[in-house]
Amino acid sequence: MSGFSREEAAERAGVDVAYVDRLVELGIVVPERSRFSAGDVRRMIMARSLEDAAIPLERLAAAIEHGALSLGFFDAEAYERFAPLSGETFQQVSARTGVPLDLLTTIREAIGSPLPSPDDLVREDEMAVVPFLEMQVAEGFRPESIERLLRVQGDSTRRMAEAEGAWWQSEVIEPSMAAGRSVDEIGNPDLADRSSPLAEQAMLGLYHAQQARAWTSNIIEGFEVLMARAGIHSHLERPPAICFFDITGYTRLTQERGDEAAADLAATLARLVQRGSVRHGGKPIKWLGDGVMFHFRDPGPAVRAGLEMVDELTTAGLPPAHVGLHTGPVLFQQGDYFGQTVNLASRIADYARPGEVLVTEAVAEAGDEEGIVFRDVGPAELKGVSDSMHLFRAEFA
Repeated sequence: MSGFSREEAAERAGVDVAYVDRLVELGIVVPERSRFSAGDVRRMIMARSLEDAAIPLERLAAAIEHGALSLGFFDAEAYERFAPLSGETFQQVSARTGVPLDLLTTIREAIGSPLPSPDDLVREDEMAVVPFLEMQVAEGFRPESIERLLRVQGDSTRRMAEAEGAWWQSEVIEPSMAAGRSVDEIGNPDLADRSSPLAEQAMLGLYHAQQARAWTSNIIEGFEVLMARAGIHSHLERPPAICFFDITGYTRLTQERGDEAAADLAATLARLVQRGSVRHGGKPIKWLGDGVMFHFRDPGPAVRAGLEMVDELTTAGLPPAHVGLHTGPVLFQQGDYFGQTVNLASRIADYARPGEVLVTEAVAEAGDEEGIVFRDVGPAELKGVSDSMHLFRAEFA
């Protein structure tokens, strides 16, 4: 009989058997003759992600039962991007292949996820990258050279996946919602199958992982909207602030200065952004090529942190930074934040010029910090955002 047993499905999804039983009981996953399909495993993975993003399973089940949401599209082959876990830990793969553990765990960092522990299971998409690393190590390539290429591949595929996610959101999901199509049609699984891309094995593994992150963002954001409409999920009463801090030409500069100088530059930057965010109640979430994404409890201190970090970079002789800030509800899962607030803050940072700290009207209204003024920039057309956004430039008085 094809398919997976409940024990096999639980292992591939990274959950315990009791969690699988709970999903079956709630009707979120419906096995056929006690066997679970690859689509069922992907539904388990997404159910856990949604639960980690503060969407209770009971509410998810209620939304599915009433036709407000559907996870049926995960049966499409294209959604194989949501890779299951392999049976080996990072430590075990390192021992088997001879790839140093710190280099092996960089795979997940290059994707943009938090650094794993040695005992964490490797995902199958990450496993696709391992043979390429193994070959380089066997040939005597320098570890810093291997890591640099891996990080560039990760950053490039992230940009590709996010652009594709925005394209899918604007060209498939939004028109489907506007046309009033059923929840089963919104994801357009047939189109997803036909548009599935091809690439080299190592690049394919990274690319699929990046797609999973971008599509997770779209799915969670879509579920957030649909559940709010259905009165099933409400926004946070005290929304935080998301800050994107981009350094103009940072990657190019580190490549030009050589390994040792680049390491010193990276260490200086890391100290500045870590201290600058933490002293104002923020925390760095992840590095994104030429910049950093931060989470702050309140928008006012976030604005001050952004202004101070921009000034400190200039004082330290680093390239100028440009900052985007927005406040609103965010969804947290697997060490990262998703949702419309995150997407908009990122777009504002892209729009800002070197040395500018640009914020939305919501941030300007909430950011009543002493000694900070907000200059009206006016409406701005942001890439990937359908309506113009009214922006303000934050400055020290």
